[in-house]
Parts: sequence; C-alpha cells; structure tokens
Amino acid sequence: MRSAKLYRYRLPMDSGVILREEKLFEREGFIVELHEDGKVGRGEVAPLPGFSLESVQEAGIQIQEQLAVWARGGDVVDFDRLYPSVAFGLSAAQYELQGLLPQEGNYFSAPLCSGDPDGLVEKLQQLPGKKVAKIKVGLYEVVRDGLTISFFLESIPGLSLRLDANRAWNLEKAKKFASKIPPTLRQRIAYIEEPCQSPSDSITFAIDTGIAVGWDETLQQSLRDSDFRLEDLTGVKAIIIKPTVIGSVQRCQYLVEKAKKLGIQPVISSALESSLGLCQLARLSRWLLPDEVPGLDTLNLFKQQLEVSWPDSELPVASLDDQELIWQS
Repeated sequence: MRSAKLYRYRLPMDSGVILREEKLFEREGFIVELHEDGKVGRGEVAPLPGFSLESVQEAGIQIQEQLAVWARGGDVVDFDRLYPSVAFGLSAAQYELQGLLPQEGNYFSAPLCSGDPDGLVEKLQQLPGKKVAKIKVGLYEVVRDGLTISFFLESIPGLSLRLDANRAWNLEKAKKFASKIPPTLRQRIAYIEEPCQSPSDSITFAIDTGIAVGWDETLQQSLRDSDFRLEDLTGVKAIIIKPTVIGSVQRCQYLVEKAKKLGIQPVISSALESSLGLCQLARLSRWLLPDEVPGLDTLNLFKQQLEVSWPDSELPVASLDDQELIWQS
C-alpha cells in the first residue's frame, strides 16, 4: 500500500539574508513524505525566490498533482516536464524510499567566509583533505574585493578559494578586481562564479586574467533549452549544481558524470534548503562526488532547523509534525 503526505514549512531566517537585493525574512517550502511497504522517503520542494522560475504556490499545486498519481499506484511523469524544485524533491523522496540514496553524507562543506582569516582557519581545520572556502564578491567596491581576496590567500598558505560574484560586474570592473590579485596567487582561486553580467565577458575575463570561471546561473538558463549540451559551455572550469533549481536526482547525476568526462569540476551546492534538504544534499554529494567539498554552508542563515539536524549544529530543531499538513492520501 502507498500513502503520501505533504507538509508546508515556514522557517525564520537571519535578518541579514538578502536575495536579489531583497531581504528574506522567512524560508518556505514543502516536505514530501512517501510511505510504501513500511518504508518512508522524504524530499524537499522549495523554489528559491529570485532564482527559481516557479513560485512556491505553483510548485505546491504541481507536487500535489504528482503525489495523487503516485499514491494511486501510478508512475510520475517525465521529471524533465516538472518544475525543477518539484522534480528534485519528488525524486529525492523516491530514492530515499527505495534505499538508493546512501545514508553517509559529506558534511564538511566549504565554509562561507565573511570575517577575518583567523576565524576561517578554525573552520578549515575541520575539513579533511583540501582547504577550500567560499567568499562572496561584488557586494562592495571592486578594489576592496580584490585586496580582500589577496589578503586571505597571502594569510593562509594552501588555501583554495571559490568566489561568487553573481554577475555583479562588467568586464572592465572584473579586470580591475583581478588587477589587485598578484598573478602568483590567482591559481589558488579554484574558480569565480559568474564574474560578469555577460557570459562572453566572463570567458574573456578568464582568458585575460588566468582566473578560472564557473557557471551557476548560466548553467541553469542553458538547461532550459531542450537542445542543451554541456559541451557547449566553453571556457568553463566548474559547474555549480543546485539541485533545487536544476531538477531531479537523475539529472544531477547525469551532469556530474558528463562534467567529469569533459574535465569540468562539478560541485553540489545549496539553494537555501532547510536542514532536512541540506542533509540530503550532503548525502547526494558524498555519493556522486566523494572527493569534492560541497557548497552547503548555508544553515547559519537560518534561525531554526527542520526535523533533521545538521551534525554539531546548535540551532533549535522544529518538528515536521508541527508544520502545516496540507495534503495526504
């Protein structure tokens, strides 16, 4: 026998969280819960405002339709025809239900750094293997950003940085940023996500400065084209895979395997999922990319966890039973 539940959650965020220049005071989404033959599988459906094309309301309607079909014993339609957030949450629940998503996770995430080098050193000491951190750039004046990156690289030998610019610059500003980083340090920048407003300018930036670039938004937009091929994303060193905005577990697995064959570095990253979804992403990363440090250091942007606690987190945990049950079969 099959049955299913759909919860709608709302979790308070840190007051300083800003998405697309707007403050995010609350994170809301859905938790899918599938029951079959005494087993349970869960998945999170949580479109990210400003990044996902679908709204929370649209995702909620679609996931209820799919759960109704599944509960009656039917198969889910082609995941590629669903909203990405729905495809990921539903596929993750099915994988967990069928025992296909390993329990072991990679919880040693690249820390998101905004403070001083001493604080970062403490976080890096907890990482096994590569010492990798992530820093947001493009929020301040480009010269300040460039000097900050140089300071971190000079202060912490062996540090590798992932930078995220979110298309903040034109080509001129991006090159000005690079000019403040000595060429001898640039190779320790693993990549910078989307430095320029135009992808072609980002490629020019990479060629002219020797700083590798990674695709995040460009990957998301390209995947909406039915004729998309990963080979067409020329000049890229890394792809940032955010399953909530990319799609099903199967699609993420395909991208990881394809990227490896092309010599592109794939990284599993979060889209502000709850602790429940974040822990699933840690498990997904451990399974698909066991030697890669994922980008999942976003729990500190929340004031509360949901049902499943991230290892060693001291944030209070809200029960799933205390959330709104909006559908069940």
